[in-house]
Amino acid sequence: MNTPASSGGTVRIGALAPLTRPGWAEAGRHLLTGLELAVQHVNESGGIGGRHIELLVRDTAADPRRAEAAVDELADLGVAALAGEYHSVVARCAAARADARGLPYLCSSAVLDALTEEPSHWVARLCPAQSHGWRIYADFLLTEGHSRIAVVAQHSVYWASGTRILRDHLAARGGTLVELDATALSPRAVCDELAARQTTALLLLVGTPDPAVPIVSAVRRDERLAGVLIGAPAGQPEFPEWAQELGRDGTAIPFLRYLPDRLTPLGTRVEEALRGRLAQAPSFVAFEGYDTIVVLAELLRTGDTSAPWADIAVEGTRGSIRFSRVPGIGVWQWAWPPVQVVDRDPAAPDRFRVRHTG
Repeated sequence: MNTPASSGGTVRIGALAPLTRPGWAEAGRHLLTGLELAVQHVNESGGIGGRHIELLVRDTAADPRRAEAAVDELADLGVAALAGEYHSVVARCAAARADARGLPYLCSSAVLDALTEEPSHWVARLCPAQSHGWRIYADFLLTEGHSRIAVVAQHSVYWASGTRILRDHLAARGGTLVELDATALSPRAVCDELAARQTTALLLLVGTPDPAVPIVSAVRRDERLAGVLIGAPAGQPEFPEWAQELGRDGTAIPFLRYLPDRLTPLGTRVEEALRGRLAQAPSFVAFEGYDTIVVLAELLRTGDTSAPWADIAVEGTRGSIRFSRVPGIGVWQWAWPPVQVVDRDPAAPDRFRVRHTG
């Protein structure tokens, strides 16, 4: 394929995002807003060789089979590339179909290391691999003096991978990790386990609002656990719904965020525009969406996808973006986006505090 697929005077890009439940719809909305804003900006700057980008959006609703079907549908419609997705398990299925169809796919937000079973020529990723970000999170816990840590987890490949990364990294540095089954234990039973095991930190490897919100509420109200840190490496507290559900109980819960201490000049302009569209502060997911289109526009301007990612070099909202082959990662990877551990400030729940950078 030597020229971007097009329809008339447009270049079509397929966009995948969880926009309805059981998907994390709030994250999907931020992702899509970033994608759409970048499309507008690229089109206002002349598009792809004078042709405007047309974004064809499909709601995955966190359903892997639905994502696979969407990839096939979009490929049949002649899209030049695929963008987006938030949920790792869904993105894995999308990546496999894109690879099978020979269609460039830039994954915006899914961190699972094994995004493809085999090395892929067609798939690239903007966000850091889970093994990179979650090790930084484990370092934060150790720096804060937490070596007896529990995770309460639901059953999924993503949560199991995160648990394994944390356990291995902590064990090599003298820490211990206890696993609690979120499907078998009530919030009260989780509290009893934490008290009995004398853990100092509990990590939420569960969906939101349920069961994350009831667990947080139970721990916050248990006098035995007054000194226990609650953490959420996957980023549940990032979005306003978290603060609305929990109020002050949702503060001081550190999570991973993929933003730099200071945005690029482009990022500063984009932040203002995203805030206007979202009517709230944009999450890092919105910036990931914007950067995805910036990268794909550059890819499609080359008109040659025989080596789609190797020579890409663009300035994004969060830094200079280039892709490489990282050992143990089967897709082309931006190594690495900036990583922060942040939480909501108890004194001002709408404000975030940076606790650690990596």
